[in-house]
Amino acid sequence: MRLEDYWGVGPKTSEKLREALGVERAIEAIESADIRALADAGIPRGRAVRILRRANGAAGIDTLGTRDTRDVYDELLTLASEHALTAHAADRIRVLTPLSDAGERSDRLDRVDAARDAWTELTEEEREAVRSAFESYDDAGGTDRAAVETALSLRAVGLRGGTFDALDDLDDESLERAASALGTVGEDGTVAPGADEELDRLRERRDAVAEMESSALDVLESVRERGVRSFEEFRAAFVEYVASETDVRRGRVEAAVADDARDEADFVSTSLRSLLSEFDAEVEEREAAVADELRDSIESAREDVSVAVDAVSEIAFELSLGRFATAHDLRRPRLVEDGLAVSRARNLTLSGDVQPVTYAVGTHDVDGDPSPPSGDRVAVLTGANSGGKTTLLETLAQVVVLASMGLPVPAERADVGQFDTVVFHRRHASFNAGVLESTLKSIVPPLSTGDRTLMLVDEFEAITEPGRAADLLNGLVDLTVDRDALGVYVTHLADDLSPLPAEARIDGIFAEGLTEDLSLQVDYQPRFGTVGKSTPEFIVSRLVANARDRAERRGFEALAFAVGEEAVQRTLSDAQWFEK
Repeated sequence: MRLEDYWGVGPKTSEKLREALGVERAIEAIESADIRALADAGIPRGRAVRILRRANGAAGIDTLGTRDTRDVYDELLTLASEHALTAHAADRIRVLTPLSDAGERSDRLDRVDAARDAWTELTEEEREAVRSAFESYDDAGGTDRAAVETALSLRAVGLRGGTFDALDDLDDESLERAASALGTVGEDGTVAPGADEELDRLRERRDAVAEMESSALDVLESVRERGVRSFEEFRAAFVEYVASETDVRRGRVEAAVADDARDEADFVSTSLRSLLSEFDAEVEEREAAVADELRDSIESAREDVSVAVDAVSEIAFELSLGRFATAHDLRRPRLVEDGLAVSRARNLTLSGDVQPVTYAVGTHDVDGDPSPPSGDRVAVLTGANSGGKTTLLETLAQVVVLASMGLPVPAERADVGQFDTVVFHRRHASFNAGVLESTLKSIVPPLSTGDRTLMLVDEFEAITEPGRAADLLNGLVDLTVDRDALGVYVTHLADDLSPLPAEARIDGIFAEGLTEDLSLQVDYQPRFGTVGKSTPEFIVSRLVANARDRAERRGFEALAFAVGEEAVQRTLSDAQWFEK
């Protein structure tokens, strides 16, 4: 396969990868979703992520039908990657894509469930040991040796079975020998310092002699400065000097001195070359022997090393997802053929005290308070401004996208059908024909295919005049029902809609008043089969209460008269702000 055959790898990207990695290694990096390798080769990290997502899950990416759906997908994977135990685990999370096969989604859910249980069952001391082991793995660059040492560390904690079952049958003694050998012997037989004490001593002496041999004239002068008067004295002083400076035995130096030198200078250079040659040969012989021993240690543990390398990568990945599920109290969804229903669902991008909601479209058996009706293909969601309608759409998108990847979801219970396309469209505050056209081109084609489509569309009236928006929304609802798709459409135009099909309903979110800090008090749980009210008197009440001066107050009181002065005054009285 050519590099250019991969999505997003054009001539320039291909050239960078060939120069930095070579074709074989580059293909291996793409197939194994190795973001780090591509980034180190000079590919921008965001582009590397997109290339790997397409290479490893193009069909899944295609289910994310709009830019807003893809934004939700990106946000979720960014959030999940924050709980990764290693850099490579974070990279693997970032390139997860929706899975087209229900069996694959179920299998991943099984593994994430097991990993969450494994993480929650660890003591805090054990968790710290696990985190420390993987930090060391990252610090060492994720090498095979680092993986073996991490596997040994995890086994030392006593982790066995379940998520850690790949570690169960490893031989500690064999792995320890392999860990000492891995990374210390090169393919060319070179042995790294620290692998063998005797080899290190020989190298130190060889290097000391080599340094002397390269500055033989300095050695000559140093020996002469000892006040020698004859060649015999010079010879003895030379042996003493070399032995003391190099930590080589005198007898070893004596045996290497030249017997037929022409003069003192020739004697020094010839003797040092001879001694250096002996040490070179000895170092080479010892290095070859040590390299053979190290290779034998690695080879004898080859199977265990391979298991350890794969196990550490997989454990880090699965535990990271388990930590994500634990941190956000995610639950396993029930994978069904059709329908979408959530009970007490939460939006993962919100913080603080969040009111969970229960909602559903399609056939389901999820209960709640109130209990969502079953069988309706489309829901038209109405209600108060700032009432959480868009947040509810986003929450449903989060649940569907997570479930499509085989990940648990932020709901106490969820039934999630299998969708070929998820169309999520946020409200965009632009009012022109170009925006309307691009929006329709984005959301209508998935409905036209007849595939299993989920429509989550927010406020059409924001991109065209209200009357025409109501007509378009009626058409979308009819098309959704006709194509047997599912949809939730948010609008303020419920009163302008034509009678909806029997398979559709209208739901409402209601504002209930103002809190003591003048915030809008909303019941975010939709009421099924009821048109929600935006209740502008609450907003006008807040404006009256917060007026900066009498003139401004009189202006807002005029608005209060327009929307219903009695309702405004009652709201202010209830909040104890109304001044007579």
